[in-house]
Amino acid sequence: MSKIPAAPEPLSAPVFDSHCHLDIMVGNRQASSGDPVAQAAQAASSTVRGILDDARAVGVTRLVTIGYDLPSSRWGAEAAAEHDDVYAGVAVHPNEAHAATPETLAEIEALAGLPEVRAVGETGLDYYRDWASRDDQHASFRGHIEIAKRTGKALVIHDRDAHDDVLKVLAAQGAPPVVVFHSFSGDAELAKKCADAGYFMSFSGPVTYKNAGYLREAAQIAPVELMLVETDAPYLPPVPHRGRPNAPYLIPLTLRCLAEVKGMRPDELCEAISANGVTVFGPW
Repeated sequence: MSKIPAAPEPLSAPVFDSHCHLDIMVGNRQASSGDPVAQAAQAASSTVRGILDDARAVGVTRLVTIGYDLPSSRWGAEAAAEHDDVYAGVAVHPNEAHAATPETLAEIEALAGLPEVRAVGETGLDYYRDWASRDDQHASFRGHIEIAKRTGKALVIHDRDAHDDVLKVLAAQGAPPVVVFHSFSGDAELAKKCADAGYFMSFSGPVTYKNAGYLREAAQIAPVELMLVETDAPYLPPVPHRGRPNAPYLIPLTLRCLAEVKGMRPDELCEAISANGVTVFGPW
């Protein structure tokens, strides 16, 4: 795994990272031997404060750390309570849906009620992997939707190779007022469906990849008022850093790509996305 990427040119207006995994980056969750990206990120021996300072130096002033199981959700809530420039999302990832017991979901709901926790996620459906049955994934997803509605928090969705079913579950269950498709992975058709439903689309590093023209077409379709930007760090780094660990300070690379796609100045897009962040996560 290659070394940590150099910092890009700073943005001329502030923006935030709508989705990252601080706990993995700082080594709170030990990386497995099958996760070289996380191993490389942890080898940098970063701290939460260091990650925040590096991000702020390039104009990324805030971030949302996202949970994927009970330990990471607890950790994220604690980190957000300790740092004014961090919010948290709490959930059980669809790949871990077999662990979404009533007791676990009850604690997720309790965490979601905390003021520093601003999202229920990441939840959703993942048909790329079979680590959890589809029945378990659907049940967990429905449970998280109800938690988001009861707590009034944004629903952050993990959708991998499951676009149609994600939309069907949202329609059947009744979507909460604020829905975010994290690391949007669909084409222009899905972007149009999300826009029609008022769902936010958060774009990550893959939108910069040469073979991801469909993502750039989706970004063209997405209304600016429904767009967010994220890293999913330490995963999904933007060009030219594929194969290296991602971090919030690399947001400018993805943001500038999106600005070019939208025919906007980067500072204009930063301002729009920052305003969207208040709509999704509330005021900082």
